[in-house]
Amino acid sequence: MAKTKRVELYHTPTYSPWLNQIEIWFNILSKDVLKGAVWHSKKQLINQLMEYIKTYNKGRAKPFKWTYNP
Repeated sequence: MAKTKRVELYHTPTYSPWLNQIEIWFNILSKDVLKGAVWHSKKQLINQLMEYIKTYNKGRAKPFKWTYNP
């Protein structure tokens, strides 16, 4: 890989709080919208997801509170 200049290696830390917040949000999304739902078209799915995101951002969106105490 040292000869190939197109390859770059990145270290991903094991503790990534921003990634945890993304995982939490997708968990909320899957419980509220995706679980047990049936769509008859791709457009219907997209419309429902976008409507959920707009509604979530207006009423429920706030930073997650971390409670970890070492």
